[in-house]
Amino acid sequence: MQDAIWCDRCGTRADTGRHDDCVAARAWEPPRYCARCRRRMTVQVLPAGWSARCVEHGVVGPSTVSADG
Repeated sequence: MQDAIWCDRCGTRADTGRHDDCVAARAWEPPRYCARCRRRMTVQVLPAGWSARCVEHGVVGPSTVSADG
């Protein structure tokens, strides 16, 4: 994702520490935090997939987020 500063799973800085657990979990889970502003997102999980929305940056979908954060 462009301008990703924060880990979209744990909410900590993406460039510090190891995020191996986050990468593994993101293969199965939707993001919980906006990678650009660290806000908690509203996430909707459906049988066919998921969608997430940041109040600042809008909708984030599975086609715009990679599993590696």
